[in-house]
Amino acid sequence: MLRFASPEYFYLLLAIPVLAAVYGAAVRSRRRRLERLGNPQTLAGLMPDASPRRVGNKVVLFLLSLVLLCFALARPQLGSKLKEVEREGVEIMMAIDVSNSMLAADFEPSRLERTKYAVEKVLEGLDEDRVGIIVFAGDAYVQLPITADHRTARNFVSQISADMVTKQGTALGSAIELATASFSSGSGRSRVVILITDGENHEDDALAAAEHAAGQGVTIYTIGLGTPEGAPIELNGDFIRDADGEIVVSKLDEQTLQAIASATGGAYVRAGAQSLGLDEIIREINETEKTKLAATVFEEYDEKYQYFLCGALVLLVIEFVLLSRRNRLLSRYDIFRKQRSKTNNVR
Repeated sequence: MLRFASPEYFYLLLAIPVLAAVYGAAVRSRRRRLERLGNPQTLAGLMPDASPRRVGNKVVLFLLSLVLLCFALARPQLGSKLKEVEREGVEIMMAIDVSNSMLAADFEPSRLERTKYAVEKVLEGLDEDRVGIIVFAGDAYVQLPITADHRTARNFVSQISADMVTKQGTALGSAIELATASFSSGSGRSRVVILITDGENHEDDALAAAEHAAGQGVTIYTIGLGTPEGAPIELNGDFIRDADGEIVVSKLDEQTLQAIASATGGAYVRAGAQSLGLDEIIREINETEKTKLAATVFEEYDEKYQYFLCGALVLLVIEFVLLSRRNRLLSRYDIFRKQRSKTNNVR
């Protein structure tokens, strides 16, 4: 695993294009001044030792050495030894409804997009807790198994869409059963399911699944999205209609969600215009009993900055040795001139 111990030094790379722009401006300014003095070709003959190409090469070498120096200062490291450690935390399975009803726009820009934003923000604040992600509609699927890698979890959340589950519906029971079976270890209140949905269950007995989860020591917190009055569902630029041609209105079923949470000792939160309710749930989870969770981490890291530092020093030495003018001594050994002379004699 590659990491940088001091990544803040990468901000120094912003100086590279600035220095390159300053050099380019200086070259243009010098060319304009020479053009005022006379014809550039005539002036080049009067200055046979001048070599703009060599000056440019020296600048390129200097800038490349600065880039390598920035990488050296950032201290690249490679993990060299794995260690199994124990941490205290809670395992959280987030079950997110991706059915078409989550496309209703009673939450801007939609229930689903609002959920994704709230989940990503909560994941940024998690520390020792481990998290997994389940998406469900008519079926339920594990999108991300339990992990301590919250950055990866945020990436998975950002990819959630309503077309991830082809079978439509809202199988709350299947989502709860799958979440209950997806925990790695733990006991008591160390295993938590956060169910985010509009609560319109059309497929199974969600309350029975919640009671089974409670028997396994799993606590379920539910978040209700939407309003009891409901909102139409827009799909591909048109509203979804039923068999009679009437526009389908998705309504929040709070009673089901309250019953699920109550059966497991959890809590129900109704999402509001300002807050989805996740922050309140996470605060309550943090007050629950923590459990020791096994995690594999890198215990030691090998420093690799010396390779970049050596490369920077080599480039600086080359830049120092490389003259900005043509070397008259070396010009005596122009092998191309000798080759041209031999060719002329043959002719």
